[in-house]
Amino acid sequence: MCGIVGIVSSTPVNQQVYDALALLQHRGQDSTGIATSDDQTLHIYKTKGQVREGYRTRDMRGLIGTIGLGHVRYATRGNAKKEQEAQPFYVNSPYGIVLVHNGNLTNTRELTAQLHEKDRRHLNTTSDTELLVNVLASELQGRGSAEAFSPDDAFAAVRALHQRVEGSYAAIAVIAGYGVLAFRDPFGIRPLILGKRQSGLVGDEWIVASESLVLEASGYEIVRDVAPGEAIFIARDGTMSHQQCSDNPRLAPCSFEYVYLARPDSIMNGISVYEARLRLGDKLADTIARYAPTDSIDVVMPIPDSARPAAMQVARKLGIEYREGFYKNKYVGRTFIMPGQAQRTKSVRQKLNAMSSEFAGKNVLIVDDSIVRGTTSKEIVDMAREAGARSVTFTSAAPPVRFPHVYGINMPSKHELVAAGRTIPEIAREIGADHLIYQEVEDMKEAIIGNSSVTELDMSCFTGEYVTGTVSEEYLEWVENNQAS
Repeated sequence: MCGIVGIVSSTPVNQQVYDALALLQHRGQDSTGIATSDDQTLHIYKTKGQVREGYRTRDMRGLIGTIGLGHVRYATRGNAKKEQEAQPFYVNSPYGIVLVHNGNLTNTRELTAQLHEKDRRHLNTTSDTELLVNVLASELQGRGSAEAFSPDDAFAAVRALHQRVEGSYAAIAVIAGYGVLAFRDPFGIRPLILGKRQSGLVGDEWIVASESLVLEASGYEIVRDVAPGEAIFIARDGTMSHQQCSDNPRLAPCSFEYVYLARPDSIMNGISVYEARLRLGDKLADTIARYAPTDSIDVVMPIPDSARPAAMQVARKLGIEYREGFYKNKYVGRTFIMPGQAQRTKSVRQKLNAMSSEFAGKNVLIVDDSIVRGTTSKEIVDMAREAGARSVTFTSAAPPVRFPHVYGINMPSKHELVAAGRTIPEIAREIGADHLIYQEVEDMKEAIIGNSSVTELDMSCFTGEYVTGTVSEEYLEWVENNQAS
């Protein structure tokens, strides 16, 4: 999971990209990078850490131009500690291309071999984003010329890229001297949204970003989602063209975006994240009523922030008092996307504090958005008991995560998932809860989709069914052995 943005403006773009990345910080905390284009010249700056600490005035002054893109990274492939693996990635031929990417490629071994042997391209890192920019560059090579580049050349390259690349990818590239190319994998697993605004000068100004909140906060009108398999090219003068580049596009967005990853004030694929989370709470309340001793529960409490909408609906529907028992330190990052189990465990208590006045002598029902490794859940149950809770019923707005996620979320190993190979009573004992209740898979699907036009979701980490159809047991074993958690 990462956050990406690309902008074609009539004024210097560096501050606009910076502001957009600050709004996308929840999608990645490991590193960040910005690239801008000043006619034929590309300017790039990338660094470890978060947006607010990563850029100094002198860095911003060097990012010249009216076209730019940016990235915040949550490492799911490659080494999070190596600055050279931060995005964007650059290749100098043809034209000069710089690219950012959100997602995970699942045929990296095959692509690496192809690029070395067939395309004669050298790779410097293990990042699949470097693979993606090199595949794009290889497919652009020989199409058109420096004097006669056209969007059709870009669309033909993306069409060929779709045939070579497997997995999930929402990508934005700047082609030096020409404009911005944005494209989305044929399943639309990772989000990408298009917006525009009137510049008052020549042509429209355009933006593409991971979440709609970036567009709204920056004064852009939401045009639409980039369609699965579609490529969009925005020229320097603001002319936009687009083309479907996949023979069999099929929308199956990642369910985990709506459960946890995205900000609640975003709309993706026509689905409000906030409203989806409210519906998750409604569905969860029905399941809780079937399996938990609700008559003896005194209060419903959320784990802030992403579980709050679901918890409010659980309390309302069950007729139980809603209370905020955990205070969140907003200066600690999201524990799920911190690298390493030890760091996640340490950060839980730095991020959350249980207020004894809300727990003492009470039977509490805690609502969390999901349970992945069980690390956070166990710490939370322990904190509730230490604060004086008489009993703890723990509930998850998502179903049990039993399978690795290979499309851009750091769940590479089945063995690190607390629900893998365990029954629900066994998981309850593992995290120390008196009762444990999960959302049902079909209820989650219905809650997320709502009355939208979406008919399918990627729910692979819950069901083990991978929408691309190219994920084998051998590949999952290879990922588990080679990808750090």
